[in-house]
Amino acid sequence: MTSPRMRPTAARTRRYELSASDGVVRECRDLAGRALSDWFGTFAGLGQVTDDVLLLVSEVVTNALTHGGVPYELRLDGSEGRLWVQVSDTSPLRPRPHGRHDAGRPSGHGLYLLGRLADAWGCVPRCRGKAVWFEVEVVLRAGGASPT
Repeated sequence: MTSPRMRPTAARTRRYELSASDGVVRECRDLAGRALSDWFGTFAGLGQVTDDVLLLVSEVVTNALTHGGVPYELRLDGSEGRLWVQVSDTSPLRPRPHGRHDAGRPSGHGLYLLGRLADAWGCVPRCRGKAVWFEVEVVLRAGGASPT
């Protein structure tokens, strides 16, 4: 986990109220995918970035459901070449690994994936619990649509 830092002022922001209902992980993936497409162009032009972002959104929302109480907000901020994602939940406890990462385990990979795939990530306290955030650089592949 990196230390908290200021992020650039976002040109675009989307905030979604969440609940712990069935399908919230899929819903958050869909919302993040639409934001990526709207802000940065087609999925084909984004390449691996899209897969990484959708995987990380799934992991952070799943961790909020599993360890964080109730997830209550998804926030997406897009600016020049960056996407910042934040998931807020009702638990004040900071995320922490539960032992060494073991690729053979069926679960417990979320924080490891954040460390490997995000350019930065962290956790900040909120009035109602905490927010876990991550940031990724969004670079279009050659031949992809230009950002809108």
